[in-house]
Amino acid sequence: MSTSPCLVAVDWGTSSFRLWLMSRDGTVLAEHRSKEGMSEVAERGFELVLESHLSTLAVPQDIPVVICGMAGSRQGWVEAGYIDIPADLTIIGQNATIVPGTARRIIILPGLAVRSLSEPDVMRGEETQLLGAHFEMPSGTCYCMPGTHSKWVSMDGATVSGFETFMTGELFATINAKTILAHSTGGKGDVDAHDPAFLTGVRDGWTRPEKTTHHLFSIRAGQLLYGHGLDESRARLSGLLIGAELAGAGINGGEQIGLVASGVLQRLYHAALSECGVNVRDIDADVAVRRGLIESWQHFSNTSGDQKRP
Repeated sequence: MSTSPCLVAVDWGTSSFRLWLMSRDGTVLAEHRSKEGMSEVAERGFELVLESHLSTLAVPQDIPVVICGMAGSRQGWVEAGYIDIPADLTIIGQNATIVPGTARRIIILPGLAVRSLSEPDVMRGEETQLLGAHFEMPSGTCYCMPGTHSKWVSMDGATVSGFETFMTGELFATINAKTILAHSTGGKGDVDAHDPAFLTGVRDGWTRPEKTTHHLFSIRAGQLLYGHGLDESRARLSGLLIGAELAGAGINGGEQIGLVASGVLQRLYHAALSECGVNVRDIDADVAVRRGLIESWQHFSNTSGDQKRP
């Protein structure tokens, strides 16, 4: 097993930063995580933040960096653009944008776009996770990628044929903290995926999505009339929103879905999908994005002639 560093892989989102120092055989040699997302570092400078992490790890200047996520957005470091679907994920590395004026070799991967006048959509960062997820589940045709903005993706082999974004995570955070339901849900605190209130909420949101806004207000009424607790109410809120998302994604029960997630979201969505009769294949989000970053760098280096390949 090689222990010499060969590549720095970075997932740089809106609110988070994840960096892995990788060896030639894909072993993680070191890892850094922080809240230094795009929204936090724009004034400080992306290169300064990145180099501070690399300096801490004593990464030599000849080790290249491959980045996915919001660092490639219009408001990010360097805009990396979008590839229109249908899109072969294996070509995203070949379409990477080279960051100019830096001492080391740094590339940023492009996102994907649905160019539809009625339902336009974009993703940035998830495409790299999808590439890694494809290698974990080569026969997969449908993937769920929960998050602040959850993605549901249809695939044919390594080609993305369609995707839809659902603002479930952002809606939960906003409703939970900044609406009248904040008095009933208690603000902060993780939801238990096995809480009956969560699972009932999932089923109600899934089977009757047209009543979601009514069901949301009933959370407040339930506390006032029946003394429902904060944890119970927060669990129902989460369940209703996730259930409505599953309805919007066209879940009928009996499908096989690749769930690309980790932590609390993995537990919640696995429980919700199972409640709706879905056959769930769990794919660790960190493993998937690292694999996607490595594969993308290999495709970039094969076409650019760069000799620093893992």
